[in-house]
Amino acid sequence: MDHPAPEPTGQLRTVPLHRILPGLLRDPARALIDAGNRTGGAVVRLNLGSFRPYLVTHPRHVQHVLRDRADNYERAGDGLFWRPVKRLFGEGILGEGQIWSASRRMLQPMFTARRVEALVDGMAEAIGAAVDELGEPSRAGRTVDIGVEQARIVSRAIMRVLFADKISVPDAMRVIDAQDVIATAVIPRIIVPFAPLSLPMPGDRPFRRAVRIVDDVLVPIVRATRAVADDGDDIISTLWRARTEDGRQLDERQVRNDTVAMFAATTETTINVLTWLWPHLDQHPDVADRLYAEIDQVVGGGPVRREHLRDLTYTRMVLDELLRLYPIGWIIPRRAVAADVIDGVPIEAGATMVASPLITQRMAQFWERPDEFDPERFRPEHVRTRHRYAHFPFGGGPHQCLGMYLFYLEAQLILATMLSRYRFRLRRPGVPGLRLAAALRPRERVELTLLSN
Repeated sequence: MDHPAPEPTGQLRTVPLHRILPGLLRDPARALIDAGNRTGGAVVRLNLGSFRPYLVTHPRHVQHVLRDRADNYERAGDGLFWRPVKRLFGEGILGEGQIWSASRRMLQPMFTARRVEALVDGMAEAIGAAVDELGEPSRAGRTVDIGVEQARIVSRAIMRVLFADKISVPDAMRVIDAQDVIATAVIPRIIVPFAPLSLPMPGDRPFRRAVRIVDDVLVPIVRATRAVADDGDDIISTLWRARTEDGRQLDERQVRNDTVAMFAATTETTINVLTWLWPHLDQHPDVADRLYAEIDQVVGGGPVRREHLRDLTYTRMVLDELLRLYPIGWIIPRRAVAADVIDGVPIEAGATMVASPLITQRMAQFWERPDEFDPERFRPEHVRTRHRYAHFPFGGGPHQCLGMYLFYLEAQLILATMLSRYRFRLRRPGVPGLRLAAALRPRERVELTLLSN
């Protein structure tokens, strides 16, 4: 549904450095959300010294940058926000231009709705086997780190259906641990993006160590797959078989870059979003009761199957609300190729634009009680009256995350499998604080005891 944009004023508001920096240093996530609420949805310019990006928070402005004029707002490989992440992922599916379009074209067939639905049975089997392993700590009454356990469950499923078990679960866990280090290590450079890479900053050394671990695990697998790529239907084989528009085979570096990017994209979202579920269910027993009731009614006592997923409607609403509060791609930078005007505000060529699901999805202007957990926001009648870009946890436009559909099916499978077998008790009640990283993480571990149904 279209919503009117703010009246064009042609006047640009600027938020000075002294109003931003103290909050960014103290609590970056809350500082960004507060800055968004102060904008009232207007386009503003953040004065960060020599670096002065535009912040767009109104859904109409977000749609303009990410979708309507996506050709003019590129995800530039040399952009200041992109540089820290580029040191891990390089060029490829997370880049821009011809390399990005080639990677996207080659990988997109693996993530169509039909292809993903064909993977559901294999995912359900792998998830069921992984959840079986929680029986021992449950019977012993032992506390588990649910983030670690969900990483193991996700690894079992994704390594089977997307990587054809070329990456073992223990190796996948090593990469996930390294990703966690990287996600935190890049934050100083994301918060202070104008600092030159030659200037040492906190996090640089752990970042380099973690990237070495990622390469130690994945690069030998990438190399070994090249010789057998014609017989494989997994992500790495697909990349080796692919050709660019001029008929060129990808080189090892690009296959490595896209393998690393797709590993992160297909594991990180599910692990992190589901980790936030448990403390919110603990704080909202009415939501937990309704979720359990739906799963009991739809799934019963048997294994979760493909045909169950379409009936898990409340489960989907819970996931959407978690994604509203904890979007994985919480900052989306773009660079204006040519000059533009957004609601009367002139944007010069070369300007950095910043959209943020974290900000827009917690702004009081667009959401009632924005910091409260309430899946009812995602009843169909409420979704229909909301601007499409008030909720964009997977980005939007041509760069929207390829794995969005996969996330929903996989997350529903994991939730339905776990909650059909277990109730739980948190070790420390309460929702953890928000730790700003490359993905949003809890400040403390979420530990709980699983109780058999």
